[in-house]
Amino acid sequence: MRPPTLKLTLIAAALALCGLGAALASLPQLAYPIAPRGNQVDDYHGTQVADPYRWLEDIDSPQARAWVESEGALARRYLDALPGRDKLTERVRAVWNYERWTPPVRHGSHWFYFHNDGLQNQNVLFVTDDPAAPGRILIDPNTLSKDGTVALRETAITDDGHLIAYSVSDAGSDWQSWHVRDVDKGVDRADVLLWSKDSRAAWRKDGSGFYYTVFDAPAEKALLKAANEYERLYFHRLDTPQSADTLVYTRRDSPDWFSDPTVTEDGRYLLVASNRGTDVRNALLVQDLTTPGAALTPVIAEPTAEFDPIDTIGSMLYVRTDDGAPRYRIVAIDLEHPDRAHWRVIVPEGPDSIGAAHLVGGQLILDTLHDAHTVVRRYDADGHALGEVKLPGIGTASGFGGHPADRFTYYSYSSFPVPPSIFRLELASGAVTAWHSPALTGYAPEDYETVERFAASRDGTRVPIFITARRGVRKNGENPTILYGYGGFDVALTPNFSPTIAAWLESGGVYAVACLRGGGEYGRNWHEAGMKVHKQHVFDDFIAAGEYLAREHWTRPARLALSGRSNGGLLVAAVELQRPDLAAVAVPEVGVLDMLRFREFTVGKAWEADYGSVQQPEEFKALAAYSPVHNVHPGVAYPATLIMTGDHDDRVFPAHSFKFAAAMQNADPDGKPILLRVETRAGHGQGMPTAKRIESVVDVYAFMFKAMQTAPP
Repeated sequence: MRPPTLKLTLIAAALALCGLGAALASLPQLAYPIAPRGNQVDDYHGTQVADPYRWLEDIDSPQARAWVESEGALARRYLDALPGRDKLTERVRAVWNYERWTPPVRHGSHWFYFHNDGLQNQNVLFVTDDPAAPGRILIDPNTLSKDGTVALRETAITDDGHLIAYSVSDAGSDWQSWHVRDVDKGVDRADVLLWSKDSRAAWRKDGSGFYYTVFDAPAEKALLKAANEYERLYFHRLDTPQSADTLVYTRRDSPDWFSDPTVTEDGRYLLVASNRGTDVRNALLVQDLTTPGAALTPVIAEPTAEFDPIDTIGSMLYVRTDDGAPRYRIVAIDLEHPDRAHWRVIVPEGPDSIGAAHLVGGQLILDTLHDAHTVVRRYDADGHALGEVKLPGIGTASGFGGHPADRFTYYSYSSFPVPPSIFRLELASGAVTAWHSPALTGYAPEDYETVERFAASRDGTRVPIFITARRGVRKNGENPTILYGYGGFDVALTPNFSPTIAAWLESGGVYAVACLRGGGEYGRNWHEAGMKVHKQHVFDDFIAAGEYLAREHWTRPARLALSGRSNGGLLVAAVELQRPDLAAVAVPEVGVLDMLRFREFTVGKAWEADYGSVQQPEEFKALAAYSPVHNVHPGVAYPATLIMTGDHDDRVFPAHSFKFAAAMQNADPDGKPILLRVETRAGHGQGMPTAKRIESVVDVYAFMFKAMQTAPP
């Protein structure tokens, strides 16, 4: 392991040996593969819209395959020739190589937690009878494939801790297959369930079986493309074939309804939250499992608000909801008398949004968001305040799992510069003790700090920005800076550690995260202000954050990189097109980039809840106004752009990235590099092995430094 004082050699040593100019001069010339423009034109409410790269949606055609392979080869030649890669790889691996855990949770006499020794491709699931003693390996997904691309996605454990249902996915796909393992014997049973996607499982109290969801199997050639419709909730009884599973619930009135099952801790009730698409508003249904033949009946029949079930005490169901409370409140609904007249407010809405709620040991533990960082508050079951859980700083706490009889619970805390530590909370006294903390070599978290600042968006809205840098960094406008954002689907960006961020900080960079409208940082109103016809607010907020960083001399446009994934990839692409002068480099990863056709592929139709629909005239106009594929213009000097996707991405269809790359290269063939990087045996990012993640971040950082014409100071 290198001592911290040698961190400046990451790239600088390579540049010093050959000179920056000479190193850059050796890079290959960019001759982009020819992407023929077709004559496809679509009519939207009388507006004619050209789609010249429609042929790239047929990703298995010989023409599309040849083009993608040529693009990949070009990107590989360029990225491999960038200076300082070996030193950068060494540094990223060193920062990544630290031991980490997840908070343990109890089931029966067993405790379960995940662990990674540092550079393992996938986290390993352990079980122990004493959290103070070492555990034994229960499931090691690293043994399931040679390249680490088979991932453990979801787990559900019986109340007594003797059985675990777990799902695995291959090559980054969202498709999951469910299996059942005997915890004490460490062997799988015969049960195997297929064609589940983004599904949790919920066991019955007696361990006789579990609830899960499935879709129809797609055609083999359409595995990454076919629309996933009419999800069905089933009950699987152990030791029976999947064909014998019992249908519990489905919606036939629309193809984009999704169901999420929960069985209450006492085993009495099955709860089913049902959402249309990604709309956070949901219906809520309940079935009394102690009454044979009881029907699944609605408690909340229409999805007018979010109703997030926590658990029951007797017949009282505790729910986190934004019904009548845009920043959420906790209410108790009597399932024997569920009408609103019998609802009881347990914790009223406050100034901070309630991001999550847990009922453990008779206490309510609320993760609230104060300007997008966690404040943990405790209450008794009647809503009387018991105080806060003191956190080390501006960061994020998560965990707090448990059961009604538990006397303590575990949670994780991290921030941008500080990796996660696991703590135990004594529920009676509120005392906190450390369980596990990582020991890092060559990276000192105390050398860095995060400050929170606020930018004014175009309409004056106050936008939080977390800025992390080495203590005492000079605000001289020269710092290489990454600005990251998301801004959608009610997702809150809070301070969390990532070895990729740590590696950037170690390389002398500044890392900024903007909390944009469309996210969940301030509750429903904040989310809705960045939805559908209001999506431009999200881009305005991101632009304001970039301008703030330059105005306050953290950086300047020539030293700024824009970064985002998925919906954040859309954000980056839209902003680089609207404001090509804002930054030197843009990296849209697995982005939703064709806003007029996203509904045609996989689960895309579900996103209309956030983006809107081309079938609605006003929403079409809003989508067309910022859709990256449709707003690339020739003659514009765009930032250096690294477009990234995975060849097995069955969430955001890879053709989004293909079409955007073709359009950008056609419009700006002689400008800054515009590359398409396609990761093989990888999907939307979930379950990607560590080795591939490290290769990816090295490519991104080397590309950014070159585009900024700089190296670590």
